[in-house]
Amino acid sequence: MRNFFAARMGRRPYIAGERLYLAMRDGSGDRLAALLTHAGQNDRPLVVLLHGLTGCETSMNMARAAACHLARGYPVLRLNLRGAGPSRPTCRGDYHAGCSRDLADALTSLGEHEPALVARGLLLSGVSLGANAMIKFLAEYGGEFPIRAAVSVSAPIDLALSCRSLMRRRNAPYHRWLLHRMKLDCQGSEMNGCARAALAQARTVYEFDDTYVAPRHGFTGAPEYYEKSKALRYLYAVRVPTLLIHAHDDPWVPVAPYLGQDWSRNPALCMLLPRRGGHVGFHGRGHHTSWHDRCAAQFFNRFR
Repeated sequence: MRNFFAARMGRRPYIAGERLYLAMRDGSGDRLAALLTHAGQNDRPLVVLLHGLTGCETSMNMARAAACHLARGYPVLRLNLRGAGPSRPTCRGDYHAGCSRDLADALTSLGEHEPALVARGLLLSGVSLGANAMIKFLAEYGGEFPIRAAVSVSAPIDLALSCRSLMRRRNAPYHRWLLHRMKLDCQGSEMNGCARAALAQARTVYEFDDTYVAPRHGFTGAPEYYEKSKALRYLYAVRVPTLLIHAHDDPWVPVAPYLGQDWSRNPALCMLLPRRGGHVGFHGRGHHTSWHDRCAAQFFNRFR
């Protein structure tokens, strides 16, 4: 919540950058908009930031993460997923929790735009839904790119469980607000009459996923979408050193799936499970930089 109010009080860092458009390879003609900001150092790997649901490059957590890594000499690329924020005008489609192929296409295109920069290596950092997609990407495509390390923050690694938690009565105000934002994000995407009707009629996030998101991406419904897209299926196939941060008191993404894993099965994964922090809310008393960003910076320093 601190990020929400801070953004409305004018405390969002403004960080300029070079606009890039990264082509998708699926024949859609879609291009993801990204903002590249160079840093003082010219030998550091590139930090690629991935936003969460209804987010984009200007989200408070994206702006603060960019400021944190730039201050430490890392160049930063803020990637807008398909149809998100500045990507909306150049995309007919939209993103979802399992859009790992989009990330692979974006990084391939980035290598064509900035070969010398990518050759220095990549450090990935994703929050919430973007972190789920990132973990799936690391398992499926991580070996195809010069990725040195990755950080996941508040990833809903069990999508079905997270959806049920989100729809609990205690989360009703946030649920209504989020659903409204999700529908707004889809305005401008190319859709047929059935998809348009499904979008208008969805009254819960589950209905939105079941009748709109799933059919548009080749799933039979929300259950199949959740099962095939959840990061939990892919954790043990990740070979890139990855730090996962998640709070016990996250009000929307239960900690149970994290506690139920045998993390020793994959030495590439490192866990931080603090008692408090909420959902991407690890602010850290007495610091302007969020605790999870400071943890990410320390982790990345090991691989620079």
